[in-house]
Amino acid sequence: MDPRSSAQDVHRCDLCETAILHSYCDLCHVNLCKLCIGDHISDGYDKHKIVPFQERRSTLIYPKCATHSHKNCDLQCKNCNNIFVCSSCTASETHKGHIFVEVSEVYTTKKNAIADEANKLENLISPTYEEIALDLENQLANLDGGYEKLTTAMSKQGEQWHKEIDVIINKMKTEISEIKVKHRDLLQKHLDEIKQTQALIKQTSLAIEEIKKSTEVSPTIEYSSKIREFSQLPSKVKVTLPTFIPKPLDHEKLYNLFGQITPLSTATEENVLSLNKPNTSVRELLDEPELVATIQTGYQHVFSVTYLNEDCVWTFGSTKDIKCFNMKGELLHTVSNKSEQRPSDIAVDSDGNLLFSDVKSRTVNKVNNGQTEELIRLRGWWPCNLCVTSNGDLLVIMLSGDKTQFKVVRYLGSTEKQTIQFDDEGKPLYSGNINVTYITENRNHDICVADNGAGAVVVVNQNGKLRWRYIGHPSVTKKEPFKPFGITTDSQSRILTADCNNHCIHFLDQHGQFLRYIDNCHLVYPWGLCVDNNDNLFVSEHLKGNVKKIKFLR
Repeated sequence: MDPRSSAQDVHRCDLCETAILHSYCDLCHVNLCKLCIGDHISDGYDKHKIVPFQERRSTLIYPKCATHSHKNCDLQCKNCNNIFVCSSCTASETHKGHIFVEVSEVYTTKKNAIADEANKLENLISPTYEEIALDLENQLANLDGGYEKLTTAMSKQGEQWHKEIDVIINKMKTEISEIKVKHRDLLQKHLDEIKQTQALIKQTSLAIEEIKKSTEVSPTIEYSSKIREFSQLPSKVKVTLPTFIPKPLDHEKLYNLFGQITPLSTATEENVLSLNKPNTSVRELLDEPELVATIQTGYQHVFSVTYLNEDCVWTFGSTKDIKCFNMKGELLHTVSNKSEQRPSDIAVDSDGNLLFSDVKSRTVNKVNNGQTEELIRLRGWWPCNLCVTSNGDLLVIMLSGDKTQFKVVRYLGSTEKQTIQFDDEGKPLYSGNINVTYITENRNHDICVADNGAGAVVVVNQNGKLRWRYIGHPSVTKKEPFKPFGITTDSQSRILTADCNNHCIHFLDQHGQFLRYIDNCHLVYPWGLCVDNNDNLFVSEHLKGNVKKIKFLR
């Protein structure tokens, strides 16, 4: 057995193969004992890098400079497409005035990115592929059973048809039997009448024969002729047999009446990996949420708030201006709505661009590099509240022109992909009125709508199927009816919705179960909500014109 790899032995020197290793050559990747170090570096110390074994593979191996072969390239030139350069190159005329970066820094950044990619491959992408493969295998395994159910259903339909046909045939046979009896009775009646007349004729004939033979005067003179009576012949009765007229078989109509086979339907459901997900490790609720910061927006009435990045939020109020603030309350940017009217809602897309809806022009707009461009224009409907999903789609709540219907429409860019409006029974999912209705997407891709007019949070899955409704939580301290406004979700797929009139926020799990209230941070008429990547909650206070940042998780 190789003593260097024996499970019963410690690691040995790669040169002498007997002594216990002590060091490691980070350039040659060789295990060394103390005595063999000298032999290993005998061809030149600068060709080797001896480190303690515990620090092995910690030395970066830099590329040799093509111009100065005796030097390593420990820098990159940003002006020359990031080519590797050595310290001598930086002093040359070729790279005069150029910007250089440390290769070690680029290496560390890249190494971390590769480690992150390996982690995503192992813990996110590969399990997702396994899940998809398992689903397909399950579909294949259930294939025969599914088709067997179809053929069984057809056979049952065929049996039912045979029974119905037998019933029809037996009913027609009964009808024929009844007609036959009537037919017989009719013929028999006429026959009986003829037989009766025949008997009278025979009786008259016998009487005439007696008179012919007799010489008596009286019977002969008293005889009254019967010829006129018997000459009135009865009608000849001809009863025609009923007939069965089979209708021609219309095979196509029969096929359609028998049933319908729906065509093979292939639904391709997008699998979108959110590679830049916030930290989703389980985090507990704070016993008492903490107020972190208060931003005074300058609006008399403030409406929505949406998260831009770690230090900035967008918000709008009762004017045409949409403002961006940092956490110190400093105004960074202002965007004005061209229609001179306040927006209906705002959102930030996956590229960090501001989106806003405008009822007056019936448009959804995007602000890119300070320029406002029209993204969507509606007819017959007004765009209301907005939500950008984890895969970059845009959800738009729309109100019909007659203000009687709400619906949710999903867009990819400017292309409509999906409409959510009715449940499985054809009933409206959302109330139809001018009350504000907010929307957000949960981490599990559920679509959550705060339907103020209905006094409910309405949650459907990504296919638009109703999952549940939340209509408030009984409380002795919350006196006003539950009328939700803003809505958002945290990294644990829990839902937060603003109860403006009761000055609090309802906190629910992803199945609609009430968890708690957030009602301590001196909230006054909370309206718009959003959560950042660290699960900090931002709340706009409608009548005070403030935006508050609240920490609610440990």
